[in-house]
Amino acid sequence: MPNLCNFYGSCLLQHPFLKSFLVYKELLRRAKRRWVLSTIELTEEDKGPFPKMATKLFNDKEIDYRLKYFISGQGVSKDPKGVFSIDDETGMVYVHKPIDREKNPTFHIEFDVVDRATNTIVDKTLAFDVAVQDINDNPPKFDKPVIDVNVKETTKEGDLPISLSATDIDDPATQNSKYTMKILSQEPALPKIDIKLVENTNLRQLTFKGCFNSDVSCHTLLVEVKDMGSPSLSSTATVNINIVDGNNHAPVFTSKEYKAEVMELAVNQEILRLKVEDKDLPNTPASRAKFKIVEGNDDGHYKIETDPKTNEGVLTVLKAKNYEKTTVENLRIEVENEEPLFVCASGTPGGGKEVQAPQSVSVFVSVLDVNDPPQFKKKINNVHQMEESEPGIVLFTPEVTDEEGDSIRYELAQDPANWVKINEKTGAITTVHKMDRESPYVNNSIYTILIRAIDSGKPPGTSTGTVYVHLGDINDNLPVLVDPSVVLCGNKENSVVVKANDADAHPFSKPFSFSLQDPELQRESATLHSLNTLAYGNYTVPLAVKDQQGKGEKYDLNVVVCDCGEGSVCRRLASRSSMLGLGGLLALIAAFLMLLLLLLFCLFCECGEEKNRIPITLYDEGCQTLIKYNEEGGGSVYKVRPTLCSLTNATGEKKNHLG
Repeated sequence: MPNLCNFYGSCLLQHPFLKSFLVYKELLRRAKRRWVLSTIELTEEDKGPFPKMATKLFNDKEIDYRLKYFISGQGVSKDPKGVFSIDDETGMVYVHKPIDREKNPTFHIEFDVVDRATNTIVDKTLAFDVAVQDINDNPPKFDKPVIDVNVKETTKEGDLPISLSATDIDDPATQNSKYTMKILSQEPALPKIDIKLVENTNLRQLTFKGCFNSDVSCHTLLVEVKDMGSPSLSSTATVNINIVDGNNHAPVFTSKEYKAEVMELAVNQEILRLKVEDKDLPNTPASRAKFKIVEGNDDGHYKIETDPKTNEGVLTVLKAKNYEKTTVENLRIEVENEEPLFVCASGTPGGGKEVQAPQSVSVFVSVLDVNDPPQFKKKINNVHQMEESEPGIVLFTPEVTDEEGDSIRYELAQDPANWVKINEKTGAITTVHKMDRESPYVNNSIYTILIRAIDSGKPPGTSTGTVYVHLGDINDNLPVLVDPSVVLCGNKENSVVVKANDADAHPFSKPFSFSLQDPELQRESATLHSLNTLAYGNYTVPLAVKDQQGKGEKYDLNVVVCDCGEGSVCRRLASRSSMLGLGGLLALIAAFLMLLLLLLFCLFCECGEEKNRIPITLYDEGCQTLIKYNEEGGGSVYKVRPTLCSLTNATGEKKNHLG
């Protein structure tokens, strides 16, 4: 069977048709290939010699044509120009100068092939990118070659607020761009400063162990960054750490103890200033002092504050001190800074010592004796007395003591109405005049008297006491009309309100009784009501007003009846001015002539006949009567119909009419 297969196989291969098919298939396979290009390898900064062959180009079209090769793109027809060229007959590609990968990491090149006979392109353009192989020709560089940073002296050991970063422009895919950092030098050597990598970043951070001291104002580091290329390249940066003063010096009192004096009974008075020294930077929280009284001020008699200008402690007495109880007081005052104290000793925080306690000092305060004024047992006293009582009544005798045993004399400090006198030795207050509750010197039935107690000390001490005399009321005042004249608007209404007042208090005042005739009305006010229409004019109405106890007076109430405008205000005749025209002037002349003719006629009658007098009687307009009715807050009208009206008109003529 195998022999048969071999036989048939050899037979088939010898067949002319099959041989033609195999040749065609081979041609197709070669046609797909077309361009042949060996590998192009370009190394950065190649030193030559130039021109230097980079690769050889081949196209299978040269079987059918006489070809000419062309090259274009970056490095040829585009910047940077003059890098590449091609032998148009052989397809050899040449490089003419060194290449900087950091400027041109790749070149995009295109190749074409042309028939020399027709100068037409016979194949598709071949395009590809040529990568430049990196060499380690760039050192890593710090982003900041000089770094200045301020660090607080009191910074706790650990991380410093200083981050370092660098950049290497070599190929990031190679070791040429990877780097390490280290500290080459440190001045001074302590505290020890190191570098650590910040996790998940390419940053480095400075750390330290120990503590800084403001006596060293600046720490200088020289830091190196080195890449991992071959050969390695490196650069350096300088880090200046400026130490900012912190509170590493406690404030110290300038004296071991202080003495002060305070006058007995003095209040809100500065008695002492305490000075301190601090080596830290002035006018900072590290040097500003805070004072506190830690002993001897249980009763809160003193306070201490810091003077912001001088940094002194100002001791002030707040409450009065009594010499008879205290002569010397011992205060304990301590001082510290606004910023907590930070101790750095032997290069470590705290130096292995406990935190230093604030310094304290003793202050001895001597209380100086002064003449204590007399003391009233009660500064305010209340007494009660009926008004209008006969003089000679002892209203009040004060109780006053003097701790130093001085003799005491008394005097009046306030007696505005001069109603009392005071016994200089005992302080007894006695009336010398009747006291009137309704006096302008009395406020809400209280008369105020001030007395002074003065001792015999040097200088004399004085105290003041107050006596409130509450005056009881008696019925010593009559009710009076608030307004003796009222206006009755005849064109609006037929009534008017009459009000009264009484200076006495209840039950010797309102409600009042008002009467023209019996019966009486008992209210604070009454309303006069006219029974008939009254002619405009002035009327006098006799009116009796009494208080609750029936004590009263009769008054003549003047009632003005008039035509009112707005409110209860009588209108006045408006003055008018006009100019007469010709017609008016003629009318005036005619009236004058008529008057003259009438006078002549009367004269003629007087002379010719016996004089006859015709009596002319003017009848009154009827019974003009005012009655009263009670009104308080809009009360109902109460009418009294008198049997006789008694009014006096504006001419003074009195008229009596039956009601």
